[in-house]
Amino acid sequence: MINFNVAPMVGTELGYIKQAMESHKICGDGSFTKKCNAWLEEQTGACKVLLTTSCTHALEMAAILCDIKAGDEVIMPSYTFVSTADAFVGRGAKIVFVDVRPDTMNIDESLIEKAITEKTKVIVPVHYAGVACEMDTIMDIAHRHGLKVVEDAAQGVNAFYKGKALGTIGDFGCFSFHETKNYSMGEGGALLIKNPDDIERAEIIREKGTNRSKFFRGQIDKYTWVDYGSSYLPSDMNAAYLWAQLEAFEDINNDRLNSWNKYYKAFLPLYEEGKIELPFIPEGCTHNAHMFYLKAKSLEERSRLIAFLKENGVGSAFHYVPLHSAPAGERFGVFYGEDKYTTEHSERLLRLPMYYGLRGEDLNTVCEKVKEFYK
Repeated sequence: MINFNVAPMVGTELGYIKQAMESHKICGDGSFTKKCNAWLEEQTGACKVLLTTSCTHALEMAAILCDIKAGDEVIMPSYTFVSTADAFVGRGAKIVFVDVRPDTMNIDESLIEKAITEKTKVIVPVHYAGVACEMDTIMDIAHRHGLKVVEDAAQGVNAFYKGKALGTIGDFGCFSFHETKNYSMGEGGALLIKNPDDIERAEIIREKGTNRSKFFRGQIDKYTWVDYGSSYLPSDMNAAYLWAQLEAFEDINNDRLNSWNKYYKAFLPLYEEGKIELPFIPEGCTHNAHMFYLKAKSLEERSRLIAFLKENGVGSAFHYVPLHSAPAGERFGVFYGEDKYTTEHSERLLRLPMYYGLRGEDLNTVCEKVKEFYK
């Protein structure tokens, strides 16, 4: 069976985890956590990066830092993971979903401004498949209306928009290091902060509402409870696993891009024959080969393709069920305007195996079986 996903492992992870254990500092903010934070700051150019226990928690921290209160409205695409909405619903916000662009499956930037009301506080662009949203337009809308922008860059580590790292363009950015992502710590994430004025409160929120970080830096002689917060610090053992990934980030990135390019080249004839649709990378966007997908003609065709691949030992998967159609989506949100593309294109999209170390012969088998289906 060719797995749909295999968590990345480069070979140095166990040694680093052992180092973390032997340091007797396996809780949050140990040496490996600090190394990862510093590396991510240097790589992205973010003012501050804080590792978290998940991208969900990074989004929750961003919602708190945006001062979201009950009744506030947050604009985002419906085609995203539930955490994008949950983080703001947990603060009492109403989610306003807008349609996606069919070419990238990202939020349609041309529909955002019409969805803004006097209650709107935040825009949340989601960089689907590591391909950037049209951030110049989104930031212009946000600045003109006095809104915050929180980038859900869960899939966007080491991807760029016009030379800027995803997650660093808006007020806050959120990364994921889940086992399905390009770089992994099992479960984990990171909050990227643009404004230095937000750093101190972010550290407090992350440390259960205490000023413990300042205490450890010797800035105060004792720490205390000063604000709302929770336990958003990952174990340093998780960070040790991630550090191995970050050291090998170029190898991982090149390996994934090589697989992505082979898929694209192999399926280009099917696209030219009008049998499938392929991913689109807009000008100015540098993607990270987070996933490779194709779009079938219909939900029925996609279902048959998934079954055919499974029968031939190939794992594949569809992706999100649009949030506005879910029970909680109906309860906590509203779809603004027409659902022209979100549902239809989500029902046609099929993801193929994509991971670090995907063997050439396995990739060739996937390509052969997809072509066989379309014969």
